[in-house]
Parts: sequence; structure tokens; C-alpha cells
Amino acid sequence: MRTGSEPTTARSALRARFWLSLWGLVWAVFGTAAFALTGRFGWALACGVLWLVATVDLTVILRHIRQGPHYQPGRDVPPYPPPKH
Repeated sequence: MRTGSEPTTARSALRARFWLSLWGLVWAVFGTAAFALTGRFGWALACGVLWLVATVDLTVILRHIRQGPHYQPGRDVPPYPPPKH
């Protein structure tokens, strides 16, 4: 059921974000190493920046997961009530 308040009460799929972030981190590390070894330092730098972004994102995701059901609700936690006007 839609209440019209979904953008303000939406929840993030943190487990999916965790695995996607981890996948991106692995590829960024691989890309940095591969481009550095082949002498393409511009691409290695770009992958290194992506590596940094993925690491920060993974840190934020893990922090939110550890904060408990407010940020990572299970199936037994009901949706937030719509805001009262």
C-alpha cells in the first residue's frame, strides 16, 4: 500500500548494497593493480580513486548495519508509520 510518504520513510537494502560495494571494491583493487603493472598510470589512478570511494561506501554500509534494526529492519519490523500532517 502506498502512503505518499515513501521518499521520507524509505529503507535501504543494506545487504544488497554491501555485496555490490564489495564487488566494486574487488574490481577497483584488481583494476588499480593491473593498470599499474601495465604502465597505464592514469587508469590506475582512476581505479585507485574508485577504490577509495568503494571503501568509504563499504564503511558507511557496515556502520548502518551495525546500528541495528532502525537501519536494517528484518521481516518482523513493520514499516514506519506515515508522517502526520
